[in-house]
Amino acid sequence: MSQAKSALHPITETEDIYPSRVSDKPSIIKRKDPVVYPDQGYKGLLEKKDLDFYEKNGYLFMESFFSADEVKYLKKELAALWDEAQDRRVPEVIREPGGDEVRSIFAVHRDNEVFKELSKDPRLVGAIQQILGSEVYIHQSRINFKPGFNGKEFYWHSDFETWHVEDGMPRMRALSCSIALEDNYEFNGPLMVVPGSHYDYVTCVGQTPDENYKNSLRKQEYGVPDHDSLTQLVNKYGIDTPTGKAGSVLLFDCNIMHGSNSNITPYPRSNVFMVYNSVENKLIQPYSGQKPRPDYIAERD
Repeated sequence: MSQAKSALHPITETEDIYPSRVSDKPSIIKRKDPVVYPDQGYKGLLEKKDLDFYEKNGYLFMESFFSADEVKYLKKELAALWDEAQDRRVPEVIREPGGDEVRSIFAVHRDNEVFKELSKDPRLVGAIQQILGSEVYIHQSRINFKPGFNGKEFYWHSDFETWHVEDGMPRMRALSCSIALEDNYEFNGPLMVVPGSHYDYVTCVGQTPDENYKNSLRKQEYGVPDHDSLTQLVNKYGIDTPTGKAGSVLLFDCNIMHGSNSNITPYPRSNVFMVYNSVENKLIQPYSGQKPRPDYIAERD
């Protein structure tokens, strides 16, 4: 795990070691940060083989992490949130492009007691601290809904590219935790990842419009990688589709290339996403030079 032991490249607050959306041509920059951070004595359920797999592939899938009773409890709360969101006209409720169906609900760790407690689950937090090597906080949380027959796709992207450019996240010291609240099959629009792509940072073209988040949360157009770079990554690394029963957990690196297809099957797919960031990697001013995105998308406190 030599990558994990490498020293951080020192930077100033104004230096941008991962520039993107500043050139008319895309490029691929090698990662300058560890994937698994030096061991700081955090205890958790991950073994060395788990950390090695995560470091190499950029993700770790844990089947049936939560019990059937825990899943039942979470699904009941998810259904209540879904019903409530139908008539809620607030920024946290994102609707599908070209329609009125609910696509995502943001800040569930802040606004909902059940998911707030879930975000603090010591099993999850312990494992994440093992990877990030520090105390952590929630950068962003949301529920993504993919109902049967008409759940829309999420195009290929690296989360870090947007968090860096639009939120001011300095380093690759964050990860996403996706908790399946429905069975994820290979055919109902599950998350696809490009294993190993977390070592390659794809820069994107196009200057970010002001308040881009108002459109990008429905359909992302800026911060989207070009076809040639995607083809190069997939030819080099392939595509994995981690799937499993409701209650399974997927941890994946902030820079891994990922996306998902639309769901035209009868089987719904709903996942809770919680993004954990190191307290040593707090947000600064966005590298785009624009106003920070709202707290319900990028927690700054």
